[in-house]
Amino acid sequence: MSNAPSAPILINGTCAPEFAHVREEFERNFRERGEVGSAVCVYKDGRKVVDLWGGHKNLARTVPWAEDTIVIMNSLAKSMSALSTHILIDRGKIEFDAPVAAYWPEFAQNGKDKVLIKHVLSHTCGCIFSDGAPKGSWFDWPLFISILEKQTPAWEPGTNGAYNSINIGFLLGEVVHRVTGTTIGKFFRREVAEKLGTDYNIGLTASEIARVSDMHENPKNQFFQTAFDPQTPLGRAFGENAKLGHFQNIREIRELEIPSFSGHGNARAMARNYAMLAGNGEVDGIRLLSEKAVERASELVWEHDCMMTKRRLRMGYGFMHNEPNTVPMGNNMTAYGHTGTGGAFAWCDRARNMSFAYCTNFQREGPGIGPRGAALGVAAGGGKRPDWLK
Repeated sequence: MSNAPSAPILINGTCAPEFAHVREEFERNFRERGEVGSAVCVYKDGRKVVDLWGGHKNLARTVPWAEDTIVIMNSLAKSMSALSTHILIDRGKIEFDAPVAAYWPEFAQNGKDKVLIKHVLSHTCGCIFSDGAPKGSWFDWPLFISILEKQTPAWEPGTNGAYNSINIGFLLGEVVHRVTGTTIGKFFRREVAEKLGTDYNIGLTASEIARVSDMHENPKNQFFQTAFDPQTPLGRAFGENAKLGHFQNIREIRELEIPSFSGHGNARAMARNYAMLAGNGEVDGIRLLSEKAVERASELVWEHDCMMTKRRLRMGYGFMHNEPNTVPMGNNMTAYGHTGTGGAFAWCDRARNMSFAYCTNFQREGPGIGPRGAALGVAAGGGKRPDWLK
């Protein structure tokens, strides 16, 4: 790729000998696959065995990616919103099988009285569009919530599954707000990030914003080409907000809570979050979920070609499951995690008590998670390399 650097590659951190292939592929990402700046982390049996970062924060390659650099991780926020909801279900504050309207009465309009909490978590609720939402409404929580209250589901809730690209974080976030009286970003910060000591949050402080790397555009990223086309289902879901252009770097995305995609962090943070799930709800003696709650969160709900993403998805209750051709998570088909359109990728394998996370500041290219994330996922977890991965 023309984006490949001519200067020496800066790689920092540690890697256990048994995961040497991860470091090899991490270096190849910079030499051969156009990486700019990124990080990768792996936990095994509750112990951090890979913690690498490298490259630069800028395209001119003059500002190194630092140990504490954070970046937008896009749709990994969906899985963290789901995690927040699972915590409240585990505590008995939310019922898994209850209607959303039990906590948010105004939501029951236009056939949405049949939408259950589990339908939202599993991307089967049908509430995937926000027709009529004006430009900038993502940044006006009360306005966007009122639009979702009026929207008619695209199908009978619970009868179909399709990736809920925009609305899921708002839907879960409003339920969390109705139940706890606080926003989902603040709930996550208090109940997950602070308890686990992880540097990932939805809605950043000024000091955190100072450490953010911009996300650099990749002309081979096909997601946004589709998202900005109003004739596609994904474009309809993005609506007028698609006219914001390259929105991943704007101030509002960093300051405000858009819990479907605005979370910022790094691989070290997300690998630890998923290490808790890999450890059946516990890491380093810190328990966030019961084993029963993790078992429920780990279930597969549907698998088919998704009308929104135009690729095969295997979806559970807030998490994508292993799909070796596009989202490889190792040999275990019960491994699960999430991807982000910018390129971030995280997953856990409970059978091996293992977790993985990767983040980048250069948008992914297709298919699926793209070659840089896929190469690292295969190196960490094993399994067959996709035919398209060089």
